[in-house]
Amino acid sequence: MQEELDLFIEEANEQMGKAISHLESELLKIRAGKATPNIVDGLVVDYYGSPTPINQVGNVSVADSRTLTIQPWEKNMLQPIERSIIAANIGITPQNDGNMIRLFLPPLTEERRKELVKRALGEGEQSKVAIRSIRREAMEQVKKLQKNGLSEDIGKDAEEKIQGTTDKYIALVDKLLATKEKEIMTV
Repeated sequence: MQEELDLFIEEANEQMGKAISHLESELLKIRAGKATPNIVDGLVVDYYGSPTPINQVGNVSVADSRTLTIQPWEKNMLQPIERSIIAANIGITPQNDGNMIRLFLPPLTEERRKELVKRALGEGEQSKVAIRSIRREAMEQVKKLQKNGLSEDIGKDAEEKIQGTTDKYIALVDKLLATKEKEIMTV
């Protein structure tokens, strides 16, 4: 019984960690006015019939704080990359000069910054919901074990441990969101 209980707690901890990792990757995609290759992460290009990430068909680099360049390894990939960026609707119009694609990031307005903060907070809320859902499932597992003969004291200790882990991860979400909000709102 104790081994099963430890397994549930460990699994919940692992899943909550994955929720945090997901939040971090989503927050990286929200641009804060600075050019970063993460802006095009997740965008795919039709590379000879198969969807391929942009960073696998060309070199994505930062030219300066407001400019991102994509140098494809094959010249015939310029058009597909350009179409992919336009279709992704990331708010940036690609500039194709025949050799590479440049993405000029416009300076963020106050209104746009507030929208980005709102989006970041939405991602954070989704992570919190996921973490709470993981906690609920782990608590249900503990209750099942209690019905099958696990002592009440051990069950209560396990529930406290699960709640402590949940609180730790929720605090981490809040910390990540505060950092991202500060990053976005800094002019």
